[in-house]
Amino acid sequence: MSSVPLDLSATSIDLTRQICDIESVSGNEKTLADAIVETLSPLPHLEIIRDGDTVVARTNLGRDRRALIAGHIDTVPLNDNLPTRFEEDGGVRYLWGRGTVDMKAGVAVQLKLAAELTDPAIDVTWMWYDHEEVNAELNGLGRLARNRPDLFVGDFAILGEPSNGVVEGGCNGNLRVEVRAYGLRAHSARGWVGENAIHKIAPVLDLLAGYTAREVEVDGLVYREGLNAVGVSGGVAGNIIPDEAMVHVNYRFAPSRSSEEAIAYMHELFDGYEITVVDRADGARPGLDAPLAQEFVAAVGGVAKPKYGWTDVARFSALGIPAVNYGPGDPLKAHADDERVDVEQIVAVEAGLRAWLSGPGAR
Repeated sequence: MSSVPLDLSATSIDLTRQICDIESVSGNEKTLADAIVETLSPLPHLEIIRDGDTVVARTNLGRDRRALIAGHIDTVPLNDNLPTRFEEDGGVRYLWGRGTVDMKAGVAVQLKLAAELTDPAIDVTWMWYDHEEVNAELNGLGRLARNRPDLFVGDFAILGEPSNGVVEGGCNGNLRVEVRAYGLRAHSARGWVGENAIHKIAPVLDLLAGYTAREVEVDGLVYREGLNAVGVSGGVAGNIIPDEAMVHVNYRFAPSRSSEEAIAYMHELFDGYEITVVDRADGARPGLDAPLAQEFVAAVGGVAKPKYGWTDVARFSALGIPAVNYGPGDPLKAHADDERVDVEQIVAVEAGLRAWLSGPGAR
């Protein structure tokens, strides 16, 4: 077991610092997972389940509704940004360091509430999972859904991804394709006898450069799409007309479209070119029409916004569980070398979740 137990009596700010200073780059989550199990196991109101380095803690109070609240415990690699430190900037107090935004501040809030809320108004299944920041096939939440589908029974889900402390419903889908053009090799001194594949692919780049992103309203939220070249390759040598060229395209599509529909759109848009799908992930509709979702938004205050990036809320949505993102931290600082979280957002998110889980609105 871990030699670094967590002090859950600390503030959620100090708890964030504790768990951030336990380095847990993807693949190295064991120490933090051990600490979570060691810290929560003595608590009689929680059933603890472990799958690899994913830890589940749930109440079994017989409530008629259940929420699933999740957060990943891994981070992207370090770049001289641990240990954490406090800093002031423009009158705002920040906790600086890897994981403070993505997403250990959210995990700290969840751990503290899991320990302290012994009699929540609804049953809660807390999930802290590994390998979110790497290839999807390694994702601990996906693995848990395959190994223990019985744990994914609930009426509503919250993912603690950084959202500046406001509710962000659903998420865009994500598609990556390779668009290829083919030509005929020839010596560049006699280029007219060949066919230049790079020249043939040029209209694809022109289309992307002039593309206007769609804004699509889905269940009351307006999602902004994105279509961009994220890579270009082609060429054989400095004196050869190239016979193949490729543009790597990333399409972030509104959750009103399925990934199949997004792929069909790529074929329509790039008609005449070869299309190879590299990666695909369906988005998630906001799910804000669910009663628990409405009560949650009302309890934490503010107006729900759309989530433009893809997150694991899509995994819950695919299982028929409406899900939202709600966590402290500016998403623009996720993965940044100067990753830092406004500590007041940590306090506010804790207060919002505590009020919802404790209050009569959740019953």
